[in-house]
Amino acid sequence: MSSFLSQFNLSDIFKASMVLFAVIDVIGSIPIIIKIKEQSGEIHPFRASIVSLAIMTLFLILGEKILHLFSVEVEEFAVAGSLILFAMATEMILGIKVFRGETTGKTASIVPLAFPIIAGAGSMTSIISLRAEYHQINIALAILINIIVVFIVLKLTKKIERILGPGGIAILEKVFGIILLAIAVKLFSSNAKELFA
Repeated sequence: MSSFLSQFNLSDIFKASMVLFAVIDVIGSIPIIIKIKEQSGEIHPFRASIVSLAIMTLFLILGEKILHLFSVEVEEFAVAGSLILFAMATEMILGIKVFRGETTGKTASIVPLAFPIIAGAGSMTSIISLRAEYHQINIALAILINIIVVFIVLKLTKKIERILGPGGIAILEKVFGIILLAIAVKLFSSNAKELFA
């Protein structure tokens, strides 16, 4: 217990929280969340938050072992995630439907909302990077803090949607679609060169 408390560090929690907040970018994902809500009819904030928390915590503890179990490198995982983000960005920018099949609030709250938007390749690769700098307890608390923020944003989605209106949502969707595309390209290029090096 004493060793557990000795690893607890508020400064490290804050730093790790800021890194994850920037990577998850739930504020920037609002147009995507609204788009998913339109396609599925509804989203479930608590379910999406709990699944995201479970995925990220599991990845914190067993991430590299899980990937190695399937003979998958972190870079390969990140490239796969970048392709999903690329497809989502294409939908937002061009107004085309890439993902086929009916989605409901239950399934959409898990895929693609919990994974890969919240607990995506970027979040998971960041968690692995943070493990090299901070103790697990501090990263775990940073994950929890970010999931609480995610839950609050998801709960307020309807209010945000009303404030923005259809025109505001359409503009934000295009703008953040381009940003998401840039993130996907960066994630792909930075990890693909490691694979082919």
